[in-house]
Amino acid sequence: MNELNTDNVKSQMRKGVLEYCILSILNNNDAYASELIAELKEARMIVVEGTLYPLLTRQKNQGLLSYRWEESPQGPPRKYYSITDKGKELLQEMDAAWKEVVDTISHIRNKKK
Repeated sequence: MNELNTDNVKSQMRKGVLEYCILSILNNNDAYASELIAELKEARMIVVEGTLYPLLTRQKNQGLLSYRWEESPQGPPRKYYSITDKGKELLQEMDAAWKEVVDTISHIRNKKK
């Protein structure tokens, strides 16, 4: 597989799990967008603001996230995102689905011929 195809496959896989990653991060702590981006980058899940904000808005509109404004000592107020009970329920379902996918792939990859 050439590098171009590999990069495309990786990109598609990342997009598929980004919502799961955001809910997972917010399940641990409330965060504002820059913190989410930093944590995703640290995990090598490269994300830009133009990708993140529409996803956060969609998750908020679906009732998975809520937000509040907090004053910041370093500039304008920050919008902190929190996972809702509905978001926690979806995260549990995503945890189970992720385990199922990993188990399925492991089974296929480790099957003896």
